[in-house]
Amino acid sequence: MRIYLSIKTFLSFFLTYFVIASASAAVNPEGEIHYDINVRIDPVTRLLEGQSIITVTKPRDLNIVLGQQFKVTKALINGEKLGTGRWWRKQSHTWQIPYDLSPQHEIEIHWQGELSVLDTSLEHEQTLDRPIPVSGEMGTFLPNASNWYPRIVGGLAQYNVKLALPAGQRGLVAGRLLEESESVQGYRAHFSFPYAAQGISLMAGPYEIETESFIGVKGKPIQLRTYFHPQLSNLSRDYIKAVKRYLKLYESQIGDYPFTEFSVVSSPTPTGFGMPTLTYLGINVLQLPFIRDTSLGHEVLHNWWGNGVYPDYRSGNWSEGLTTFMADYAYKEQEGSEAAREMRLGWLRDFAALEPGQDSSLAAFTSRTHGASKIVGYNKSAMFFFMLRDHLGEAVFQRTIQGLWRTRRFKVTSWHDLQQMFEMISGQDLGPFFTQWLNHAGAPEITITGAKKNKTDTGYDLEITLEQSLPSYQLRVPVAIQSEEGVEIHQLGLHQNQQTFKFSVENKPLSVSLDPDLRLFRQLAPGEAPPILREVMVNPTTVTILLSDNGETHQIAKTLAGRLQRRTPKVISANKDLPTVPVLVIGLQHEINAWLKTENLPSRPEEINDKGRAQAWTLSHPNGASLAIVSARDAESLEALIRPLPHYGRQSYIVFDGRQAKVRGTWPLQVQRMMFE
Repeated sequence: MRIYLSIKTFLSFFLTYFVIASASAAVNPEGEIHYDINVRIDPVTRLLEGQSIITVTKPRDLNIVLGQQFKVTKALINGEKLGTGRWWRKQSHTWQIPYDLSPQHEIEIHWQGELSVLDTSLEHEQTLDRPIPVSGEMGTFLPNASNWYPRIVGGLAQYNVKLALPAGQRGLVAGRLLEESESVQGYRAHFSFPYAAQGISLMAGPYEIETESFIGVKGKPIQLRTYFHPQLSNLSRDYIKAVKRYLKLYESQIGDYPFTEFSVVSSPTPTGFGMPTLTYLGINVLQLPFIRDTSLGHEVLHNWWGNGVYPDYRSGNWSEGLTTFMADYAYKEQEGSEAAREMRLGWLRDFAALEPGQDSSLAAFTSRTHGASKIVGYNKSAMFFFMLRDHLGEAVFQRTIQGLWRTRRFKVTSWHDLQQMFEMISGQDLGPFFTQWLNHAGAPEITITGAKKNKTDTGYDLEITLEQSLPSYQLRVPVAIQSEEGVEIHQLGLHQNQQTFKFSVENKPLSVSLDPDLRLFRQLAPGEAPPILREVMVNPTTVTILLSDNGETHQIAKTLAGRLQRRTPKVISANKDLPTVPVLVIGLQHEINAWLKTENLPSRPEEINDKGRAQAWTLSHPNGASLAIVSARDAESLEALIRPLPHYGRQSYIVFDGRQAKVRGTWPLQVQRMMFE
């Protein structure tokens, strides 16, 4: 057998709400790859020592990778030396083993190394950008994408992991807890994952563990646990209670929970990840009172979509959109139709904040890397499933979801597989629907260009002309006909760039409104969507004006601008004419008041005037530019905005006292309406 040492670097995907590394290009039958791993970690010295036996029971090309910070002390394949897998120290270990007809390979690798220092000051976005193995007394996190263990690239695998930690530390990986012990010598745990998994991530910390049993829909016991830092121990029961609620909900909607346990694990950094059998959430995140009613359910649902049925990243990641639709959006529907409409409006407003060409198609989305990708991969994708449910009806949609779970469990599943399932259950050809929404970037722009009425003996004949941008979509466009007696909704089948629709109504029509309930994913017209803060945050052409000359205040304002835009801000002088691109203006209260007066712009709105110690709001400049104004009474109040303000991009205005948001809201939507001639 020829064995090659490779110097290639293998890139991995590190996903936002759940950690799935190495987008799988091959679907491996259950049992084809198996890891047996023993790992010992000392968070004080940050030393990791590991031994792994990889068993491969089907001939195939093998690419094995291990992170560059580790040293290989032993490497064998079928009892013969394999080599260290690299030529120089700062290179990842990679082994390329070509296909042969051997019925089984057994690869044994021992490794050790120093983990990176845990940095608790990181923001969530920074943890996404840093898939590296870290450790410290407050916590250890070894994401799969960090290559902390020798893993086969592009392969689903079963595994057993035995973990050893010092006394006072506890840890876990996704899977079933088979054994656990603790003594003065330290903590030991043995986990097994008997399904086809996409990777192994490991967490540890000074956890206090609470456990409770739950009986699933098929009578199967499910162990619920919290692995919480000591300051969170009083929240354990509430979290376990909430997990029970979500398991009951999704077992009734989809099918039985696929695993034997679910754990909520606290992180010393502000993470929000979901993995099979667990979610890993930041300490500060877990303390927020609304998390149990929002984000937690999203993470539980990922055990069906994403960690139970795997997306095929070659054709796009559908699981984030379906999870957002069945979790985040469904909770709004439970609140009421107005709350659900507000979420759809938020999605459309977010999309309207993007510059042309800044988005991508759903088929191109794999993971969240910045604000624009989240707007596509989560919001647009969720709206896709909302429109699909509207198209097929609730009953057909629900049956398809259950059929998808029965037939695709623990299998890599593409958008095309979803399309086939929906077509089989509905009996409809959904090719045009899926093709236009998955393969086209952007969204259709739809406008009413004509509305005429003619009196008849029995009522009124109407002519309504609609136009859409190119390429033309096949759409069912809701229009609302307003009369003195009320509102009638009509669905118009728009398939061309311009069409005139003729139909009759009994009551005298006064006006026609386009999609007033926001049931289509579309580009809002300029007058429909007043500006929100996100426009200056995600638009790459945004420029920044810093009004303070004081060195400390100027630096705070610059840091805030960078945090809002997640890049070094493009700063321009306050004396220049305002450009037509989005503009972010930051200053102290008296500086903002003077600048607004100089620019002949409206003073701060009544909704926020004289409230709090800092405010932010949006307005439209007469030249067409969107402006976002950030005003604070003093440098301390401005600095307090650095962490919280970036999380309020969907607001048109907001008031802060310190880091606490006191008042917030959005300027009202202006529905596209035309009076009848």
